Amino acid sequence: MKTTHRLFVALALGWAALAQAQPAAPRPQACPAGVPAQARCYTGDDGQGSFYWIALPEGWKNAEGVLVMHAHGGPADTGPARLERSEEDLKRWAITVKAGYAWAGATYRRGGYGVTMAAEDTERLRRIFVQHFGPPRRTLLHGQSYGAGVASKAAELYATVDGKRGPYDGVLLTSGVLGGGNRAYDFRLDLRVVYQYVCRNHPRPDEPQYPLWQGLPMDSTLTRAELASRVDECTGVRKPAAQRSDAQKANLATIVNVVRIPEASLIGHLNWATWLFRDLTQLRLGNRNPFDNSRVQYKGSVDDAALNAGVLRYRAEPVAVAELEKDSAPLGRINVPVLTLHAVNDPTAFVELESAYREVVERAGNGALLVQTFSDEAEHSYLGESHYPALFTALLDWVDKGQKPTPQRIVELCKGYEAIYGNNCKLLPGYQSPPLASRVAPR
Repeated sequence: MKTTHRLFVALALGWAALAQAQPAAPRPQACPAGVPAQARCYTGDDGQGSFYWIALPEGWKNAEGVLVMHAHGGPADTGPARLERSEEDLKRWAITVKAGYAWAGATYRRGGYGVTMAAEDTERLRRIFVQHFGPPRRTLLHGQSYGAGVASKAAELYATVDGKRGPYDGVLLTSGVLGGGNRAYDFRLDLRVVYQYVCRNHPRPDEPQYPLWQGLPMDSTLTRAELASRVDECTGVRKPAAQRSDAQKANLATIVNVVRIPEASLIGHLNWATWLFRDLTQLRLGNRNPFDNSRVQYKGSVDDAALNAGVLRYRAEPVAVAELEKDSAPLGRINVPVLTLHAVNDPTAFVELESAYREVVERAGNGALLVQTFSDEAEHSYLGESHYPALFTALLDWVDKGQKPTPQRIVELCKGYEAIYGNNCKLLPGYQSPPLASRVAPR
């Protein structure tokens, strides 16, 4: 037997064994810091490679209680799944348990990109929960950041199960990377080509050259710290503005003005456009390119003609585009109420992505099932704490009583929760997100 064939057989047997693996029963665990002391917590694995945490508030009973399934953000980690990842999520979203809801969150079976995979893992955890704790009165699905894309996909994948209405009664999408990987990540290809035009150090001229949509060669030893040093070398972004050279100031201005990102998020976005792009294009899409900037006209530099003549150009491969769309792009085929919350100055996921999602839902004829809210904040990972119980309450009122909330009604609920969770309600009931094309160069 040839070595290659033996490898394929071993891999096939390994995946077959994994597919037959049974999830372990949830094990009692001390709750992490921040979770109410009276809560009960559990950990486990789903038999497919994903780990999870579950938290039940004091006195929670399934026949009366509400379960919030949490789809986490990222995907910053591209390695194996870690139980610690789910623990971090539970700590951050302890507000869910404080507000009286059960919480369950999976790590997903591996790091890296895979929206449908993550939706499947989230649904698998829900079934584990029901098996061991009983079916809750209501089940809400909450997706944060990349997890909002996961939740929007899950809401469609499981809209019906075995010919019946699916398990999720309502969906909350916060700080969402919405619209699918193609539309959400186009600007990161723009960042790579504009950055390289300006700085010419990622890669350096004396290093192996590669198409920038690949992110980074698989055998590269470049670290995040080394990339940050290169960015700083070119732009001075980690220094106070007064300590930057004139050339650094000019370089930084060109990049952030053309790509339209805050300077504080430059290194973070480059990290995603490096290691996540490597994972997405080379490991998930067979080293094929789903991003296209062949006809994009970049604006915002001191010499746009020179910029557009000099940036590297790439054409997307239709097969890669189709595969990424199938995995990640929502179709708007929702059949339960959906609420969203997004900071208008989110530095990581542009607020304009909300418009992209709204267009998809309305095109599918389901606009009546979507209510979007916005806050006057410049954060991404976690917004004002009073927002979340207000949104859960509004969503349950919509599900249980048929009371579709207005943004103003959610403001009122949020203000009511400030006495408990702090004066941090910053909702803007009259705001509407601009079109995505007003932020990201159309193509």
